[in-house]
Amino acid sequence: MRHNGGMSAVPSASNALTIRLTAPARATTIGELTSAVAAAGGMTTALDISDSTPQAMTIDLTVAGTSADHNEEIVAALNDIEGVQIERISDRTFLAHLGGKITVEPKMPIRNRDDLSLIYTPGVARVCEAIAKNPEDARRLTIKRNTVAVVTDGTAVLGLGNIGPLAAMPVMEGKAALFKRFADVDAFPICLDASGVEDIVAHVKAIAPAFAGINLEDISAPRCFEIERRLREELDIPVFHDDQHGTAIVAVAALTNALRVVGKKLEDVQIVQSGAGAAGTAIMRLLMKAGARHVTVADVNGIVNPERDDIKNGDDEQLKWIADHTNPERHRGTLQDALRGADVFIGVSAGNILTGDDIATMNTDAIVFAMANPTPEVDPHEAAKHATVVATGRSDFANQINNVLVFPGVFRGLLDARSETVTDDLMLAAAHALADVVTPDELNPTYIIPSVFHKDVSTVVARAVSRAVERDEQAQAPGPKTEAIALMNIPTKRTGSQRADA
Repeated sequence: MRHNGGMSAVPSASNALTIRLTAPARATTIGELTSAVAAAGGMTTALDISDSTPQAMTIDLTVAGTSADHNEEIVAALNDIEGVQIERISDRTFLAHLGGKITVEPKMPIRNRDDLSLIYTPGVARVCEAIAKNPEDARRLTIKRNTVAVVTDGTAVLGLGNIGPLAAMPVMEGKAALFKRFADVDAFPICLDASGVEDIVAHVKAIAPAFAGINLEDISAPRCFEIERRLREELDIPVFHDDQHGTAIVAVAALTNALRVVGKKLEDVQIVQSGAGAAGTAIMRLLMKAGARHVTVADVNGIVNPERDDIKNGDDEQLKWIADHTNPERHRGTLQDALRGADVFIGVSAGNILTGDDIATMNTDAIVFAMANPTPEVDPHEAAKHATVVATGRSDFANQINNVLVFPGVFRGLLDARSETVTDDLMLAAAHALADVVTPDELNPTYIIPSVFHKDVSTVVARAVSRAVERDEQAQAPGPKTEAIALMNIPTKRTGSQRADA
């Protein structure tokens, strides 16, 4: 078994190759091929003989490795077999991306002049005039009612960093495909060649009339906080930063069920979090909104507290806020120091920063969420020796904390309710609904969060979000309507000139 960053790496479909080769037609050939793959640490997932003669066979061999470099080792091992010739190698991941992963199709056939007259000129002019008279009709008469813009500048893509808008496109396309698959939302990848806060805000405001919601994605901190705040103030459609709030909702849902497993209450447990970036900040804020009282955050410089030199003398307002509102006991020291006696560890930072011995210092019935990708903060196998519940962001371990559990249903609910904003109450409603998808009979240490393919997830989350929107609207009526920035408690300001439908 190969290793990556200290943790056992597992062959997966994301590193799959289909190799066309010719090999001698001898009785041992198939065994030689599969044995070579296994000896190289790979996995054979399919083998098809497409042609055969008494002398030779043409074989399509599909294998899975752990990385691109590992795949090269597997191919080399096959080449070393006597009489084997590699004809062609197809990377299944790249094949899946050829031409992109999404398309646009008309909802009605265009068969003749009558159809053309209905959907385009001259009939379309009547609809344009109706919308000009009443902009709200755009939600009823255009794709706006069911469309979301997935917006990025490519500055914080996955674990790849600032790779730019073009290289970010495959991620945004994938996001759009998931929106459609899990919630029937039409999402469009919008990759902006823009960097400054003002520039990004201006671009998103300019395209907003075509959309009923904005999903911000892979924008680096701290700019992402300001961009989100500005857009929520200046648009009348919901703005959701999935890296922050999607992660926070899933984490709170998973922790809700993990605490049910171990019989502890959120307000009582000591929570230690590694990571004070966008995702970490959102998780921490939503946990505190849900009732957590004892939260300690650590970053690369150790435990966050107001007396730390870089916080006292720095200008990072976000970090100062964390220092002022967490760590009530005013702990100092390292992440390892914070972990001693803690009930919960939540990691949204970097891989392999903890060991099983560190987890052993935690309280009994510990909960570990090691969510760094692709390499968790601690090897899940080692963590499981000492913790009762272990979760990661990976699909090859139990309890995957994955944003796809949330964002399709959240936007489905927002669009159905014609919401204009995203509130912290709405996000808590989504978290509690997601947690309750796992029934008491199903709940156990290896199943605290449902699968992304659970048939009820998006529907349940969407329904909870729609109801939360309705409650917010009822609470605000009949007085003037105000909106709270989620988890920030900052009132928005809106003018007629800032309406997305104007």
